[in-house]
Amino acid sequence: MPGESHCSPREIQHYLGRVSGPLLDRIDLHVEVPTVKFQEISSDRAGEPSARIRDRVVRARRWQQQRFAGRPRTTCNARMSSRELKVFCPLDDATKELLQAAMAELNLSARAYDRILKVARTIADLAGAERVLSEHISEAIQYRSLDRQIWV
Repeated sequence: MPGESHCSPREIQHYLGRVSGPLLDRIDLHVEVPTVKFQEISSDRAGEPSARIRDRVVRARRWQQQRFAGRPRTTCNARMSSRELKVFCPLDDATKELLQAAMAELNLSARAYDRILKVARTIADLAGAERVLSEHISEAIQYRSLDRQIWV
């Protein structure tokens, strides 16, 4: 099948081992995209319309502009400093425990921690949530697939 890798798991692991941790830490989203099967492509099931997704993104960007008004260096969630993360991404105790467990289990760095919070804040914005909740943190952690132990 075109586009499909013919590498062995050992070859894949060797290649991924060459990509350094500090480099991966600088990438916000690590997502595996599986091959889409013909039945899924040709089904009548409709996804969310692009216009609705666009409206959510525009609304989230507006909230970010309001949130960071008066902070010229911070124009969006991705630009937040560690200090700003504490202000704009406060977590309740249960959510902190979830993130702490993920950090320990996946052996994540402080930079990965910041990236997870920034992505979670964006997920919360897209959902229209005022606070970052455990569901937002969980989703953000899922976007760190290359940090997972199976790749190390």
